[in-house]
Amino acid sequence: MQIKVIERGQQIQVQEQEIIRRERELDSTIRKPAEAEKFRLEKLAEANRNRVIFEAQAAAEAIQLKGEAEAFAVEAKAKAEAGQMVKKAEAWKEYQDAAVVDMVLEALPKVAAEIAAPLTHTKKLTMVSIGKGEIGAAKVTSEILQVMEKLPQVVNGLTGVNVSKAMKVSKAKV
Repeated sequence: MQIKVIERGQQIQVQEQEIIRRERELDSTIRKPAEAEKFRLEKLAEANRNRVIFEAQAAAEAIQLKGEAEAFAVEAKAKAEAGQMVKKAEAWKEYQDAAVVDMVLEALPKVAAEIAAPLTHTKKLTMVSIGKGEIGAAKVTSEILQVMEKLPQVVNGLTGVNVSKAMKVSKAKV
């Protein structure tokens, strides 16, 4: 009986050593590679996460830089336009009436063309006269000239600049 107990004790020790051996084998063949794969996947996931974060930060920075560049361009354009407006204001202050007269004189041919423009679309013109004054084309021309003669009064009413007076002053200076 003692022999059986000893044999049984030895069998238990062999089984325990077999269990230890199998656990070591399990560690070396399954657990360690699984942990290594888990570690590798965690590192890949972390690297991918960092890549996404860096790309998002780079995109945000690019948008910010683009916005700053656009703001700088708008500011530079606004400053240039403001400078141009200051120079125009100085020129207007210096020349005042002369500048308005210059603009009016420059626009007069265009105004005359616009006044006469409806006549260019006329296919037939019938004029009735009682025999006094001009007749025919001379009458049409004189009516256009009458409208043009009223332009200085219109300019004076709109701008407050007396074109006739300013023209006389500019002729006197010349």
